[in-house]
Amino acid sequence: MDLGGEARSRRTDKGFTGLVTFAGLTVLIVLGLILVTTSVQAWPAIVLDPVEFLIGTRWSPSDEVFGTFPFLYGTLVTSVIGMIIAVPVSIGIALFITEVAHRRSRKYIVTIVDLLATVPSVVFGLVGSLVLVPWITPLYQWWAGLMEPIPGLSAVFAHTQTGRNYFTAGLILAVMCIPIITSIAREVFATVPEIDKQGAYALGATRWEMIKGAILPHSFGGLVGASMLGLGRAMGETIAVSLVIGGAVGMNANVFAPGNTMAAVIAQQWGEASGLHTDALIGIGVLLFAITVLINFLARVVVRRAEIKMKGAHS
Repeated sequence: MDLGGEARSRRTDKGFTGLVTFAGLTVLIVLGLILVTTSVQAWPAIVLDPVEFLIGTRWSPSDEVFGTFPFLYGTLVTSVIGMIIAVPVSIGIALFITEVAHRRSRKYIVTIVDLLATVPSVVFGLVGSLVLVPWITPLYQWWAGLMEPIPGLSAVFAHTQTGRNYFTAGLILAVMCIPIITSIAREVFATVPEIDKQGAYALGATRWEMIKGAILPHSFGGLVGASMLGLGRAMGETIAVSLVIGGAVGMNANVFAPGNTMAAVIAQQWGEASGLHTDALIGIGVLLFAITVLINFLARVVVRRAEIKMKGAHS
């Protein structure tokens, strides 16, 4: 019996365990340091009027009034629009690649989707500003005219004089998020056991019934995770949104109205900011960080409950 070899194996295992533990703790430590240092820097602006900072609607650095709620509202509106468009499209593309497309053509489609993810965000912003905005403004007017007789929708889709607005920003975010969500969804779909799919076919299911009954339930947790990564990209996007959202300070139920987001306002005003203004912008970053963490926590709760429900249904 080789006692020396066994001892070396134990030492190797302990070393590997220590290494991966250190790597995991390093991520947590870095995140903690980011949160602490930014919070300390932002504290003077937050403590000036915490209620106004969180839910105030007036942003006037010259008067030392920093209400961030309009930027939070713009972030949520543009992110929701982007996710409503990106998630179904991404899932559809991933299903087409894994279940429909010919094996020879899959690699070309995957390459195109992956290349789209490498395009710099400023390029998306420039294309949106120079190409999409002039083209889509008449379309907004046409759609607003259709919605005008409908109560409720007439306020959400009201007439506009500019294509730089919440909805355009949401469209750009959707295009930017599609490659991320698609790539992850494709990998998740690939993990579905082949026996589950073949079993559905053996029971007489059509392709759509097989997807609905075997692939989507098995992939729910992964799809939620993919969507959360896309949402994180949407909420944190800066330059592309800044170029197409209009830069207005305020809230409007009309998605065709100009506005602003938390990340975009930091990029727009950072260069000219000083003193409390700088602290307030850092505070917006801290708030965005906290919201992102909260959304990811809620997503984990949703996934956990869904998995428990699915296990109960299969038992």
